[in-house]
Amino acid sequence: MSTSRQSVLNDRHRKLGSDLSSSWNDMPVPQNYSTCPYEETAAVRYRAGLIDVSGLKIVKVSGPDAQAFLNHLLTTDVSKAKPGDSHISNIVNADGALIDDVLVYVDGPNQYRVSHGGGIFEEAANAAKSRFKVEIERDNNVHILSLQGPLALETLAPHTPMNLASLGYFHHEKTTLFGKPVSIARGGYSAERGYEVFCSATDAHHIWDSILAAGKDKGVMPVSWSCLDIVRVEGGLLFFPFDMTHGDTTPWEVRADWTVDLSKPDFIGKQALINKKGKERSVIVGLEVAHPDAVTPLSKITSGGKEVGVVTSTTFSRHLMKSLAMAQVHPDLTRLGTELIIHDGGDLKATVVQMPFYDPMRLKTHPLSERT
Repeated sequence: MSTSRQSVLNDRHRKLGSDLSSSWNDMPVPQNYSTCPYEETAAVRYRAGLIDVSGLKIVKVSGPDAQAFLNHLLTTDVSKAKPGDSHISNIVNADGALIDDVLVYVDGPNQYRVSHGGGIFEEAANAAKSRFKVEIERDNNVHILSLQGPLALETLAPHTPMNLASLGYFHHEKTTLFGKPVSIARGGYSAERGYEVFCSATDAHHIWDSILAAGKDKGVMPVSWSCLDIVRVEGGLLFFPFDMTHGDTTPWEVRADWTVDLSKPDFIGKQALINKKGKERSVIVGLEVAHPDAVTPLSKITSGGKEVGVVTSTTFSRHLMKSLAMAQVHPDLTRLGTELIIHDGGDLKATVVQMPFYDPMRLKTHPLSERT
């Protein structure tokens, strides 16, 4: 377990019952609290839950060539994003294989923050930077507090001078919250309306405690990473690299076509992606499993006695009362209603269904009033 990074909120996590024995992205994370993850999930779905996601790595990219540099590295066209925008992108290697997924925050002309998880964005960036006038700096001071749920807006809005209600999905703004300087982004990993608060390590305790105090009468509570995994699977949200089982999975194989802009000038892996489009070995799908528990990730999937895929992420959703799985299956078996067999201590029947499992129209995160 690599733990070269630490959240200053570890003392809060221990008081909530976490032993911090799990780590992700070189940081201990509160995998569980003393509360039940399903109780926490109910808080996220009906009220709001506060999650410490400081395990994400934030990298500042700046300089005269910052935009050109990111366009060279990433599959999206960064030039289409304006200050205050943020957008999901991917980075692939020369063979078109996914090596990281990222969220790019545009702070100003040639001023960016890149949030990434367990991939190798920084290694790839440092290998490519010699051709560009660009500076790359990891921000190990920043802490990220994510408040997710239908009451997130009314919990935070009275305590910031910004018009939080007008902040669009995948937009961010610098402001103050509970009197401390922050950047607030609308988004998250829960399939609910939510906000991610970026603050300094010095202010993290104050903001964490203040959010929970402001939301106490509303039933807002801290929630663990086990809860985060439940809500993200319910929302059909992928987790790199666990849903990319080939080791050299392409964006086409995880239905991330929308993150690839083949019309922009050359970027790392562009030609390989062109060559591999339409040649997918498998495609990510959602499965409902006839089983009263979560199935085991990496379980084999068969159809007609032939191995046709593998399970990736799973959960048992008490909210939906269903066993859910994401899986990589042969492209010919992705039609809704297709029946498959998962082999996990027995033969379990599974059916291909629409993702996301929860809120299929994404009305929670993209209300009709905000759509154009």
